Amino acid sequence: MEEKKIITPRSKVLDVINEYPQLEEVLIEYVPEFKKLKNPLLRKTVGRVATLQQAASIGEVKVEDLINRLRKEVGQELYNEQAGTAYQTEKPDWFNKELIHLTLNASEMLSEGNHPVNQVMADIKSMPHGKIYKLIAPFLPAPLIDKATSLGALHWVVRESDTVYIVYFYKK
Repeated sequence: MEEKKIITPRSKVLDVINEYPQLEEVLIEYVPEFKKLKNPLLRKTVGRVATLQQAASIGEVKVEDLINRLRKEVGQELYNEQAGTAYQTEKPDWFNKELIHLTLNASEMLSEGNHPVNQVMADIKSMPHGKIYKLIAPFLPAPLIDKATSLGALHWVVRESDTVYIVYFYKK
């Protein structure tokens, strides 16, 4: 008998759903923004790269609570390690709208089944230091923020509504 994977903050959303199909509805109930996973294109793009830690950030819930809710459903031991990714939501000192060099609205790319991460990373890498990249997305693009941050970009997240997030990336 094959052993099932343990659910952790680093587990990919799609991997968890594939391993434990019954958790899809639990995940959607806990993080309503993940109703979008019903869309096959978003499921294939976002679900494949987003971790549960990022899902918790998107849903503005504690990662420990989300992990424990999912683990309880499948009979795994509770998760008790403190973890969490904090995104910059306060206006930073580096922000100046006159420094915006490029803007991308990711909604069109996502509706075509493309994930904007490669485009955004290429754009940020090619723009001059001291400039800002403005990304408009229909949800908090947590995996993309994490990737850009790992490459040294600073960020600021502005939640305009449930379906409009603006992320500013500053290239130091």
